[in-house]
Amino acid sequence: MKHLLTIAGSDSSGGAGIQADLKTFAAHGTFGMSVITAVTAQNTCGVTMVQDIDCAVVQAQIEAVFDDIRVDAVKIGMVSKPEIIETIADCLVKYKPKIIVVDPVMISKSGYPLLAPEACETLIRRLLPLATLLTPNLPETEAITGMQVKDKASMVEAAKKIITLGAQAVLVKGGHLKVQADDLLYDGRQELWFGGERIATKHTHGTGCTLSSSLAANLARGMSMAEAVAASKKYVTEAILHGLAIGSGCGPTHHFVDLYRKAGILE
Repeated sequence: MKHLLTIAGSDSSGGAGIQADLKTFAAHGTFGMSVITAVTAQNTCGVTMVQDIDCAVVQAQIEAVFDDIRVDAVKIGMVSKPEIIETIADCLVKYKPKIIVVDPVMISKSGYPLLAPEACETLIRRLLPLATLLTPNLPETEAITGMQVKDKASMVEAAKKIITLGAQAVLVKGGHLKVQADDLLYDGRQELWFGGERIATKHTHGTGCTLSSSLAANLARGMSMAEAVAASKKYVTEAILHGLAIGSGCGPTHHFVDLYRKAGILE
């Protein structure tokens, strides 16, 4: 069994962050471990408060895992402050995990800022050069590159710039495009496009976390980058199609559709 580590924030409503990551790891038949960088007070309607975890505690969590357990892949999600990013980067340089998937979480679905403005430069400088794969949506791509990204042509140009910043590969997610929701995978050599269907639902809480965690799991299981993206997009699409109408806002995706289906309890 592969061992996956998520370094991210906690979502009290269970739909995103650490909770979504661990559910996704389990759904892919891998063992999930966690380093919590922040505790958020949130539900399906939005985020109301964030408490960052002390850097020494973040470091101690990372060391506790790596000093005892083999880590086959790392997924990095919400890392809101420069000093936390520096701590994580220093630890990853020390332990050298083979696979690092970075989801540059910047703003919650409800618009709450999850990355301090001064932390963006630190993320670019310290985490991008360590990333096996970066998974930004279009607003995050714009923040990282300083470019306007509104169509497929500008997605390509932005992806090329991100590669120059050090990431081995980037998946620019096109969910914010007006017409199609296609994603671009670029590794400095090849452009691969993955079509995406728009699903008429508001229950998409945690999709970015879920996709990046699925990618980390599939890469750890030995898939090529293209195979991992195709499989992870399929997984997330199924999870969205069976999204859960929990709460009064944007409900979470269903991380265990296949398991529930096999058990005969899929509603």
